[in-house]
Amino acid sequence: MRITILAVGTKMPRWVDDAFSDYAKRFGRDISLELKEIKPEKRGGGVTAEKGIAAEHARLLAAIPPRATLIVLDERGKNWTTVQLAQQMQHWLQDGCDLCFVIGGADGLAAELKQKADTLLQLSAMTMPHGMVRVLLVEQLYRAVSILNNHPYHRE
Repeated sequence: MRITILAVGTKMPRWVDDAFSDYAKRFGRDISLELKEIKPEKRGGGVTAEKGIAAEHARLLAAIPPRATLIVLDERGKNWTTVQLAQQMQHWLQDGCDLCFVIGGADGLAAELKQKADTLLQLSAMTMPHGMVRVLLVEQLYRAVSILNNHPYHRE
């Protein structure tokens, strides 16, 4: 299985890069994990939030791997437990799916991308910094995989 995480934003603080890398290297050989940073559109100078979202939308669409199951992070998405995420990942694994998770920019995501998504997923009802979302997402993906592999990382 290939998992791609598309994240609008570059130049994250070192702690974000370090934490993301730490979890990313824990995945076994069966899962390939790739982070693709998408350049955010600069605001100001006549660039409205709507124009910025549209520019980021075009970059995100170009980066989505072909035939990948698209999971878009959204505060109004499904609020799964970690075990439910693991169960869904098991289905995706059995179906031979590659996955693409999308983390939007500061002004959010285009409605068209949310409509295109196979799943809208909520990590939290709270607003979080985008770097924190990267770390939380990769940790939860690793935790879900550890559940599927009967690894003792996750405890009930």
